Amino acid sequence: MKTLLVSLFSGLCLAASAQQAGDGILEYADSLQEYKAQVESGQEEVAPLSAYSQYRLFAPTTFFHSVAATSLSDNGGGDEVDAALMNVYLNHPELVSTSENEVKEAGQVNEEMTSPLKHDASLADRVNALPQENLDQPVDMVVEKPKFWTYKGDYYLQFLQNYISGNWYKGGESNYSMVSSVTLEANYDNKSKWKWDNKLEMKLGFQTSRADSIHHLKASEDLLRLTSKVGLQATKHWYYTLNVLAYTQFMRGYKNNDRFTYSDFASPFNLNLSVGMDYTVEWLEKKLTGHVQLSPLAYNFRYVDRLALSAKNGIEKGKHVLHDIGSMFTIDLAWKFTDNISWKTRMYGFTTYSRSELEWENEFTFKFNKYISSKLFIYPRFDDATTRDGHHGYWQFKEYFSLGFNYTF
Repeated sequence: MKTLLVSLFSGLCLAASAQQAGDGILEYADSLQEYKAQVESGQEEVAPLSAYSQYRLFAPTTFFHSVAATSLSDNGGGDEVDAALMNVYLNHPELVSTSENEVKEAGQVNEEMTSPLKHDASLADRVNALPQENLDQPVDMVVEKPKFWTYKGDYYLQFLQNYISGNWYKGGESNYSMVSSVTLEANYDNKSKWKWDNKLEMKLGFQTSRADSIHHLKASEDLLRLTSKVGLQATKHWYYTLNVLAYTQFMRGYKNNDRFTYSDFASPFNLNLSVGMDYTVEWLEKKLTGHVQLSPLAYNFRYVDRLALSAKNGIEKGKHVLHDIGSMFTIDLAWKFTDNISWKTRMYGFTTYSRSELEWENEFTFKFNKYISSKLFIYPRFDDATTRDGHHGYWQFKEYFSLGFNYTF
């Protein structure tokens, strides 16, 4: 076996030489084949090599002082690896690439461990024991019920005062006016498919006029409106909806120096039922929000308690009720331009394809601080079921500008 190891290692070293690569590889391969044949035939007894011996045998060729000293003192004796290394030192010194001193500077090769490592169990006694936790101790848990309902509202009270002296060159009259509004919303969303939105709007305004000798106070703004909408989600922004819209007014409506009542509570009263699709608007980084509702099928019910107002509201003379089937759309948006300037708009349209009704409410708010603001309200309206006016036709128009108190919750 010693002869074979010498041949094997010599062949391996020769294979590492660039100039003798071909002959070295062939000689090394022949030695391996011969060694394999002897081992399989039982002629050669294989002794295990230590990790250090394997390292010296297969690492880059290194000159070990101990190999030379052992070989000289034992007249060429020593183990098989020492003999193989000594053979290379004597016959091929050009293949020795490093020395034992350089290997030691790089790091010492450890012998393989023959005994298991044991931990110092006494170190555990120096660590403080962790406090014992009682796993059976009851834990207080608070389970909050999901909040499907949200509530919000808006309130404002605005005033306007106008004084004109009796000799003002353009004429006119002094007057005082005020308008108040309350909007309440209660909306349900189960975070899955269903929504139910409810909005109640109440608006009432009064004004005085010196030119009116009959009425000291008249209603300038009067609205009581309820909107209720149930939606089933179709896509991310679209809902199938069933919508209910009902509106009337609180007070009697008069004109200057005229005792005739032009409107009253439930005169007229409108109820609209519709089915269709509702689109949720969230544009311009959610600065423009609201809803667009399209209802191809809508039923409109109109009632007047005062028969004298039937013809003015498109109802046959002498009757209280009008039934209509048609289509409807509603656009309800809020656009926050800046923190202090905003715009709310509502456009409502209903048609029976023989008559049409269109309303467009616009409210611009200019906030000075949290509580003080001014408002500009512009409201054009078209209704060809009413009596045609010689100047405006079927169009009607209302506008006011006011300053006052505003509060949102």
